[in-house]
Amino acid sequence: MKSRNVLGGFANNVLAGSFKVQGARAFQASVLACIVLATSLQGAAQRITNARSETRSAAAGLAPEIRTLAARPGITWVGYRAPMVAGQRQMCCYDTIVDGNVFGGGMCRLESGSGVSMNTGEFRDRNGTRIALEPATEFLVLARLENGSAPGGRTSRPACDIDATGMALVWLNDVRVDDSVAWLASLVAAAPDSADGRDRVAKTAMTAVALHNAPAADRMLESFVAPTRPEWLRRDTAFWLGSTRGESGVRLLTRMLAQDPSDKVREQVTFGLSVSKVPAALTTLIATARDDKSTKVRGQALFWLAQKAGKEALATISGAIENDPETDVKKKAVFALSQLPKDEGVPRLIEIARTNRNPEVRKQAMFWLGQSHDPRAVQFFEDILLKK
Repeated sequence: MKSRNVLGGFANNVLAGSFKVQGARAFQASVLACIVLATSLQGAAQRITNARSETRSAAAGLAPEIRTLAARPGITWVGYRAPMVAGQRQMCCYDTIVDGNVFGGGMCRLESGSGVSMNTGEFRDRNGTRIALEPATEFLVLARLENGSAPGGRTSRPACDIDATGMALVWLNDVRVDDSVAWLASLVAAAPDSADGRDRVAKTAMTAVALHNAPAADRMLESFVAPTRPEWLRRDTAFWLGSTRGESGVRLLTRMLAQDPSDKVREQVTFGLSVSKVPAALTTLIATARDDKSTKVRGQALFWLAQKAGKEALATISGAIENDPETDVKKKAVFALSQLPKDEGVPRLIEIARTNRNPEVRKQAMFWLGQSHDPRAVQFFEDILLKK
């Protein structure tokens, strides 16, 4: 499956995990923070069955209320609503993801069940029938609190019915959006410095911050990409800046290209730019492919340009093949041509294979022509092999 299919329905698996919180009363709790997208969250409690439910107010502050609930014995689930940035997204239980389409698996369960996917493509049922969902304006943050150390677990929450599996579930009303952003950011900051801690706690909480439709989220995301922050956090935040934060996200990504000290982070910035719908993102991506000081960053920008296709992408990729001083970048540009629609990429690959002065570039063009299985490529090889 080519990368353009991934971009057409980008899916990000959202996992949940354990996290220890130190409260004023010196207790420990594990928190599994994750998100649910729904067409409407009015009556969200009625969509969740098999729960021991109660409702409380967080008007006095979200963090103090979480600490109070975390001190309870056993496992307690907490849920609240937050305003979500505009865009077509679904959070759903899935069986499979094929060519950007998510195929749902029905009922989701708090404590176990199928995976959770954020998807920007179409949502389909098991029979492949398209399910039309209006863009959501809110999302639900769910947290799993357990006194003492947690055994870990997973959650699966879609824009559909949820089985609470008999767990205690507390709905919080009156949650201020700035409180939500600050609490989730505290999970990011204090998550264990391990791959498991990052993947199962911090990245999930950071994603939830990015989905908040609030200026506080922009400010918090900016703090996540400060040069003093861990490299993994800067890399992951770059994607969400492009996919959720609009013009403000593109401005911050552009600044990261100019100032971040890590080429690995700046490579990920090109991905963030490629998924943004803001016109300035494409302009910045083109400039990066042409002029960035790093060979790797230029090559990565060329790759993501190929996923965008269009005349601007083709011109920039062709220009890199002809003019970039580094052979490695030229070879990546040839690969980028192979990712374009065949009517755009194959003729250019044939031309390069015939005429480019760099033998490594010609060799690369021939390789990708061979992978294309295009009749024009077959004819090209026949002409070369039979030429006397």
